[in-house]
Amino acid sequence: GFKMYTVERCEFNSTDPKDIKLTLSYYYNKIEVNRFDSDVGKFVGYTEYGVKNAELWNNDPAILAQWRAEKERYCVHNIGIDYSNL
Repeated sequence: GFKMYTVERCEFNSTDPKDIKLTLSYYYNKIEVNRFDSDVGKFVGYTEYGVKNAELWNNDPAILAQWRAEKERYCVHNIGIDYSNL
């Protein structure tokens, strides 16, 4: 069968929000088809299917606003907690 899954990552060097990057990747059968990168601020497609999805999602302001805010909600919040526990 085929598998589709997502991987959400927070990459950081410090607790400063400008040093934090959120990456959301969509995979289908072990091939990355789409990625949202908070540094880029939009979705990028890597396959024909992924390019179509990226165009659709990038043309929806609500989807872009949601993922742009996700860096603050998820990454910045949790990284601050992790640093305080060290």
